[in-house]
Amino acid sequence: MKATRLIAIALTVFAASCSENDYLTYDSGENGIYFNHDTLVFSFSVLPVDSLTHVIKVPVSVMGTMSTEPRTFAYSIECSMPSDSLCKLIYTPENKDFTWAEEGVQYTVPQEVTIPAGATEGIIPVTIYRSQLKGNYSDGYIHYRFIIRLKPNDSFTPTLSEKDQIRIVQFDNAIDQPAWYDAYGEKVWYKPELGEWHPYKLIKLVEYFHAVKDVLPETYVKMVRLYGENLENVPYGDFHVYRTIFRKYIYSKMYEHFNDPANREAILSLYPDFIFDFPDPFAGEDAE
Repeated sequence: MKATRLIAIALTVFAASCSENDYLTYDSGENGIYFNHDTLVFSFSVLPVDSLTHVIKVPVSVMGTMSTEPRTFAYSIECSMPSDSLCKLIYTPENKDFTWAEEGVQYTVPQEVTIPAGATEGIIPVTIYRSQLKGNYSDGYIHYRFIIRLKPNDSFTPTLSEKDQIRIVQFDNAIDQPAWYDAYGEKVWYKPELGEWHPYKLIKLVEYFHAVKDVLPETYVKMVRLYGENLENVPYGDFHVYRTIFRKYIYSKMYEHFNDPANREAILSLYPDFIFDFPDPFAGEDAE
């Protein structure tokens, strides 16, 4: 019994000594900061054409004690790839054809970023400007890139390995033909219901697809499960399972948009090569 009491007392004292001040404080004399994600890739892609800006939120994490006061952290922008050895440790997009983005032109970042009081995470907001992103689907798109590197200041010291102190940010305005394939593995675009392929048609297709959520929320959830949020996975490029829904709520809206004379000038100003050939979804003997 005495031995049991002694063990219990010892465990109580040990638990008390560990519970008050030893909860992941690391070195209380120095607070570290690091990135917790690899390369961040963004594309305006199928966003509506009037979406002209986007904010990429680059997350950062704090190691050390929390503060009751807000604390700023420092970083720099770099336009050169790190060493080969470091590149092997960092995920980078497969394409090698990119241009170093110019701060103040294709993007802007704030001069100072703050970790809020009582927080262990923060973000660096990167604002991307769509109108400054060059390229098109005929000639090819330009992929822009820059690197953020954390720097020491009075509040924080970059910690962990060097790969956790830098992040590559890549962005573009690419609108590629979706990866819909036929039974032979060939990429397809269902012309009988969509006409000739054009990126603006995909933008409007996704836009009206998202709008179905407001009128048929349960059906929309089922379609997203089948096709993807932005119609990434459409077997054979054919929406036959929900063809009636597509004709009524999506194709009809697209047909009206493309055939409204009031829209023609605006469409051609954005896409001078646009072909106004979108089929009437209710034409033909089998229209529902």
